[in-house]
Amino acid sequence: MIKVMVVDDAAFMRLAIKKVLEKNGFEVVGEAENGAVSVVKYKECNPDIVTMDITMPDMTGIEALKQIRSFDPKAKIVMVSAMGQESMVKEAIMNGAKSFIVKPYKEEHITQTLLKIASGN
Repeated sequence: MIKVMVVDDAAFMRLAIKKVLEKNGFEVVGEAENGAVSVVKYKECNPDIVTMDITMPDMTGIEALKQIRSFDPKAKIVMVSAMGQESMVKEAIMNGAKSFIVKPYKEEHITQTLLKIASGN
């Protein structure tokens, strides 16, 4: 089972992503409400993949991505962004994000993206 950590400052969005993942056979091993918490939780949960919102208070998803990849260069992080954040998505990819999902998202797009990354493609 693929272990996922869900990071988003909106509780309803974390819950929505968690429901989609669990319904499709993923195990949600942790959640974080901002980038700073995600860095700490990543070390505790050791997920296979992280879904990371880009715009969050305290620490952005991009900053959290950089910090997580600094101590785990193999970390598989998928950025989740709203429409119109293309420049941030590019920055995230340049800093090691494996892919991105645009909100509003389709359920099958999330699961297909995570399965593809988990398999190493």
